[in-house]
Amino acid sequence: MAALVILPGLDGTTTMHDAFKHAAASVFESVVAIRFPAERVLGYAALEEWIRPRLPCEQPFWLLGESFSGPLALSIAASPPPNLAGVILSTTFARVAVPWLKPLAPLVRMAPAQYAPLSLLRWLLLGRWATKPLTQALADAISEVAPNVLQARAALTLQVDVTSLLTSISLPVLYLRATEDRLLAPSAWKPITSAVKHARKVDIEGPHLLLQARPVECAKAIAGFIRSSGTPCHT
Repeated sequence: MAALVILPGLDGTTTMHDAFKHAAASVFESVVAIRFPAERVLGYAALEEWIRPRLPCEQPFWLLGESFSGPLALSIAASPPPNLAGVILSTTFARVAVPWLKPLAPLVRMAPAQYAPLSLLRWLLLGRWATKPLTQALADAISEVAPNVLQARAALTLQVDVTSLLTSISLPVLYLRATEDRLLAPSAWKPITSAVKHARKVDIEGPHLLLQARPVECAKAIAGFIRSSGTPCHT
């Protein structure tokens, strides 16, 4: 009987995960999302240190890293707790997916994140799946986090590189790739699946916020992967 622990995207909230948690409840004994500090600026290393004590101590669990949190999930998997059964990655990266943007990291840190047009975020993150409820949930999630925290996290995504850790990962890893992701480069998954021995990619029709827009399809893909890997889950 395994649990699923979700590390959320850039906002670090759990505001937008209810539908996916409901869908994943048929696969796992329990599904929880860890809410990141909304007022504290933490780098990837500090955030990983903050996360590790909050992971299950004894129960087998799968770790899901969404978008911003993919490098966190990969780093934890490279030096895993003994009860970590595997990793799921959703629309994420091991290193900055668009290398030419790296020099812009200092500018991103200073950009007024609270003034980013919702219409632009909706287009980038939801595309043609931008329903009114999802758009409102996105706005609510952003409003819950201090602007300087959002800015710092966005800058981190333009600097991170955990590719040196990938060959150390022996756990099964599933990468959920959104076919209509307007944020990441189409090849963002390749460094992961080429270096991690037991990694597999599944394409799902959807936008960058894949778990939110296609929760049932994501849960089905996860269930199939876990069955094929022979590792523990609810079913």
